[in-house]
Amino acid sequence: MPTLVIANKVYSSWSLRPWILMRHHGLDFEEIVIPLDQPDTRQNILKYSPAGKVPILIDGDTRVWESLAIIETLAERHPDLPIWPSDPAARAMARSIASEMHAGFRALRSALPMNLGKRYDHRDRGADVEADVERVTTIWREARSRFGTGGPFLFGAEFGAADAMYAPVCTRLDTYGWPVDPTSRAYMDAVLALPAYREWLEGALAETWLVPHDEIDEEPIAQLRGLNA
Repeated sequence: MPTLVIANKVYSSWSLRPWILMRHHGLDFEEIVIPLDQPDTRQNILKYSPAGKVPILIDGDTRVWESLAIIETLAERHPDLPIWPSDPAARAMARSIASEMHAGFRALRSALPMNLGKRYDHRDRGADVEADVERVTTIWREARSRFGTGGPFLFGAEFGAADAMYAPVCTRLDTYGWPVDPTSRAYMDAVLALPAYREWLEGALAETWLVPHDEIDEEPIAQLRGLNA
């Protein structure tokens, strides 16, 4: 059985991406969680990954790191699953926007770190963040308009690779109370209601680790989990 090595579910957006895709599509795997920001974190990750980062998929002698590479590997090994859209035009867009997510949106990532344990009021977080959010929601609206009429996800009824890549952004915009257009909000709600995501969230809220650099210096409007002192 494959093993997926991940970090804290509260914070690790990159770990969420392959995990939610595998769980949603019923792929069996063992899970190893390595807490971030611990004295032995890097040492423990290096046992599995030459890059020293999570997530890592281990399947026999094969090791795959980087979320998008893991997703591509899953698509190759499970061609029967709708990980990428079957329509060539939709598939081309899905691959493009997945790669754009993998490589970009640094302002959004920095100012709105994934934190499933708290909720915050919306506030001005700078022009670069505004631009990133506008680009993300433009992507969502275009995908939904062109290819998503058959269901609630970016390319219709099937939750696929592109949705997995943008799932952490859905959590971020929700956590920080970001106002978005109705199409984007409906898409976010569909992702956040997915049983695989709800399972991830349940695990996240049971964690007690605190990673200071993923905790912004603001008073939350809601504390969703208890932390050890």
